Amino acid sequence: MDTLTIRDLAIELPALHEDELTPVQHLDADADRLSLLSYTDADLRNLTLSGTQVFDSRLSGVTAQSADLDNLRLSSVEIVRCDLASLTFTASRLSRVRFTDCRFLGARFSELVLDDVVFERCRFDYATFDNVTAKGPVAFLGCSLTEAEFTACDLSDVAFEGCSLRATSFQNGTYKGTDLRGNDLSAIAGALNLRRIVLDHHQLTDLSTVLADELGITFAEDR
Repeated sequence: MDTLTIRDLAIELPALHEDELTPVQHLDADADRLSLLSYTDADLRNLTLSGTQVFDSRLSGVTAQSADLDNLRLSSVEIVRCDLASLTFTASRLSRVRFTDCRFLGARFSELVLDDVVFERCRFDYATFDNVTAKGPVAFLGCSLTEAEFTACDLSDVAFEGCSLRATSFQNGTYKGTDLRGNDLSAIAGALNLRRIVLDHHQLTDLSTVLADELGITFAEDR
C-alpha cells in the first residue's frame, strides 16, 4: 500500500488498480454501494449522493453547479480535478481518500470524520468546516484557504504545508499538535484558539503580531 509521508505523518493512500476500474457514465444515486468504478469528465447541473458507500474508485474532471453529499462512506477513493460549486458535505466518514487539484469554493463541510485523507492543491476559499474530526492522519498541501473558517473542529496532528491562509479563521476547537510549519500566519484569525500547535521559531513573529491585534494591544510608542 502506498504511503505519503509529510513530516511526522504517514498517510495511507488509495490503492487503485487501473485494470480493475470500470468506466461509468453516471453515478447511481439510489445505490447503497459503489465500487471499482471510474467516473470521468462529467458536467452536471447537480450531484447528489446520500447513504452511499463508495469503495476503490476514482472521480476525475467532474463539474457540478451544485452538489449535496450526505451520510457517505468513502474508502480508497481518488477525487481529481473536480469542481463542485455550492457543495454541502455532511455526516460522512472518509478513509484513505486523496483529493487533488479540486475546487470547493464556498463549500460547507460538516460532521465529517477523516482518517488517512490528503488534500493537494485544492481551493477551499470561503469554505466552512464545522465539527470536522481528524481521527487519523490528515494533510492540507499547497491548498488555498482564503477566508475559510474552522469551527468546533478537532484538527489534532493535522498538517498544513505551503497553504494560503489569508484571513483563515480558526475558531473554538481542538488543535493539539496541529502542524502549521511552512505557512504564512501573518493574516490568520483566531490565533487565541491555537493552543498546543507546532510551529517553526521564525513564525512566532507573525503569530505574535496577530495575537497583539486580537488582544487589542496598544504600543506606547505608537500612541
